[in-house]
Amino acid sequence: MPRDFSRSSRIADQIQRDLSETIRTELKDPRVGMVTITAVEVSRDLSHARVFVTSLAGAQAMEESLGALRHAAGFLRSRLAHTLTSRTVPELQFVYDESVERGIRLSRLIDEANQPAAGSDPDPT
Repeated sequence: MPRDFSRSSRIADQIQRDLSETIRTELKDPRVGMVTITAVEVSRDLSHARVFVTSLAGAQAMEESLGALRHAAGFLRSRLAHTLTSRTVPELQFVYDESVERGIRLSRLIDEANQPAAGSDPDPT
């Protein structure tokens, strides 16, 4: 019987949970702010992990947060080494996730398209 999830996706989920907890509790850099890890993609050989992050702060604050996370990548990787059961711990690459903003923008466009035009009669009878 085949497995529903590959090993790399299970490890990616574990990395996401562990990094979220470590950033929240142990990372003391004030530049990080309130970031959310939306997804983690791990390469098949488990040597690299792309960590997608987003924040409700502005673009300037997000750039500072990404810089701080990239600076703390070694620390975060060493903390992952204590919790992961794999032989190797992937190198972390932090990437800004634009999907949240794109979703908000699309939702706004859909709402605008569904609004009746001002001045038109909604009931033609």
